[in-house]
Amino acid sequence: MTAGGRESFFKGVELHCKDNNLAHRTGVLSEDRLIVRRGKPFKVTLRLGRPFNGQPLTLQATTGKHPSEKQGTLSLFGLTQVEGRSPSAKAVWGAELHKDASPPTGLLVLNITPPADAPVGEFKLVGRHADETKTLAFLVVLYNPWCSDDWVYMRDEKEINEYVMNEEGVIFKGSNNYIISTKWDYGQFQDKMVDICLRILDVNHKHLIDPADDVSARCNPIYVSRVVSAMINSEDDSGVLMGRWGGSYDGGYSPSQWTGSHTILKRWFKSGCSRVKYGQCWVFAGVMCSVMRLLGVPCRVVTNYQSAHDNNKNLIIDVYHADYGVRERPSPDSIWNFHVWVEAWMRRPDLAEDGRYDGWQVLDPTPQEKSDGVYCCGPCPVGAVLNGDTHLKYDVPFVFAEVNADCIDWLVMADGSMMNISTDTRRVGQNISTKAVGSTERVNITDSYKYAEGTEKERSVYLHATTGDQSGDAGGTETPGPDNEMEHTDGESPVAPPKPTPRPPVKMHFEEVTPPTDGDDVMLKLVLRTEGAAARPVSVGIRAEAMRYNGVLAVTIHNEVTETTLLPGTDGSIPIQIKFSDYHKPMMDCDCMRVSAVVADKEAPHNLYLAEDDVILLEPPITVNIPKTARVNREVQAELFFSNPVGETLTRCTLRLSGSGLMRDELQLKIPDLKQRTRLCVRFPLVPYQSGRKTLLVDFDCSAFRNIKGSGTIDVQPSLF
Repeated sequence: MTAGGRESFFKGVELHCKDNNLAHRTGVLSEDRLIVRRGKPFKVTLRLGRPFNGQPLTLQATTGKHPSEKQGTLSLFGLTQVEGRSPSAKAVWGAELHKDASPPTGLLVLNITPPADAPVGEFKLVGRHADETKTLAFLVVLYNPWCSDDWVYMRDEKEINEYVMNEEGVIFKGSNNYIISTKWDYGQFQDKMVDICLRILDVNHKHLIDPADDVSARCNPIYVSRVVSAMINSEDDSGVLMGRWGGSYDGGYSPSQWTGSHTILKRWFKSGCSRVKYGQCWVFAGVMCSVMRLLGVPCRVVTNYQSAHDNNKNLIIDVYHADYGVRERPSPDSIWNFHVWVEAWMRRPDLAEDGRYDGWQVLDPTPQEKSDGVYCCGPCPVGAVLNGDTHLKYDVPFVFAEVNADCIDWLVMADGSMMNISTDTRRVGQNISTKAVGSTERVNITDSYKYAEGTEKERSVYLHATTGDQSGDAGGTETPGPDNEMEHTDGESPVAPPKPTPRPPVKMHFEEVTPPTDGDDVMLKLVLRTEGAAARPVSVGIRAEAMRYNGVLAVTIHNEVTETTLLPGTDGSIPIQIKFSDYHKPMMDCDCMRVSAVVADKEAPHNLYLAEDDVILLEPPITVNIPKTARVNREVQAELFFSNPVGETLTRCTLRLSGSGLMRDELQLKIPDLKQRTRLCVRFPLVPYQSGRKTLLVDFDCSAFRNIKGSGTIDVQPSLF
């Protein structure tokens, strides 16, 4: 009954959550909370207290605390033209009768459609008739990559299934010559993920400054992706992750421990938005990918090997090498062994009406440089990077440098002087990689970021990026210097003096004698070769250093100087042995071993040659045995095995188990000390709670090895009941 004693017009509401969510591809998120995608209708049944014969019925959808029609955060709509709607109303919702409706009996079944440009977030749906108002529903609206009018629209169903619906990922790490794949659990459809992602939007700094504008702007994936990029790190706000690239991880967890996003996001959410410690680039990227996929934006994780960090924005990276006995000189620039970011798929009508910059956009949540005063990066069109359009937003110059900066190597001498060893236009931006659609294979997408190295097109794009010159002339004007000095005589054209015949270069590279495995001595050899007619005595300085993946050299492990004589046309080699006892402790907190050799020609000391190799230590194997198939809510047994490969007892052993659809929370087990050359066996039950292909992820940590990873995959069938 109404306040006036009349029978209520609205007697009941049925939201059909399960059916609507299945139709909107959100069924895995909830069966009793309405979660829909914009641009697609959903069904609502109203049971009325009297027959419906066209009398005025107004529906109202609102989001945020300051809804307005002008900002698209309030919409008045109905089955007929609604009186009082503002002519400036944006993002207007729609309603029409469903085929199952029976108005004469008071059964009003509606198809309600949020527009394809509605803000994403939580909405309140209200019905109004005469002087009666009733709250009909609270619902969540997400982006819709299946809708052609949505800016995140993607044509290929297989790609949507990969970049929006797939909870299992692969992130590539290691180095350019040692590419390692690591499983990552995105978990975007796990418990509380909708609330977590909406909270991320609600505590971002722009929302705190102007909540009305912020909620309104959530219609735009360009805006939202930039907000999420800033919120995944905690440099400026109540962001999710705190970064740390060295030193102690006390008070938190080593970045290499994490195996998925859900545990991190849930800890942030449950702690009242307190930052989680600690992350590095692949963790930041993995977490952002989860949030974007939950919101409905197609997203993938990308790894760039030999990734440049250009601090002074001149697209040139200066790298300093110390002569034997000389202290290392830090560089403001750096080349990361690898760097990981995400790409999100969306239109960019803000940059061009013809769609040339639509498609994949780089977004980097790792806090490196500020963009518009905030630690975030992107969205930067991959197409703009490819063509050197560094004048465009957002952050195109920074991303261009990451994949295509030139590199100059300097040798720092004892007196502080520097000698140019080499200039390399090809080193930066190698093997740019992402997971393949529908498989765990690696796809090389370097050609989407830059033209082939060594081509005229690549050099002309570099010139355009640095100068804005679009002429395509990459040659420029020759500048006199040590190798092209000019003499001038009155009345005559400039004549170049005869140059002495240069000595043939020394070519060299490192080779593995055996695969470098953590726990064993590293056995390499330096292979050298020169041509010409005479033997060449040379001095060879060899150095091995523990290096973090971001290019920071931590500790010198091995240093030696030797002399040899190279015979023309014949390969010479120098054996290198780096003992486990020497590298064990320094490498515990580092990601790779940088081995370098500087060769000086003893008869022409200014002729210097450089070779480098980044050695990635292979982890001792951990074996995970899990049944191939299972059923929802039926227990299965899993087991894992690990053998201690070193001649010491492993202490502080910890095992962590996780996996979306298999375990609702990460399980941590303390393991007894493992004596030398003995085997660990652990058996444990699993009760899958979601159907589909699921992966169990294992992390083993101990006194001698950090975060050894293992995994097992199981096909979970639906329950029989």
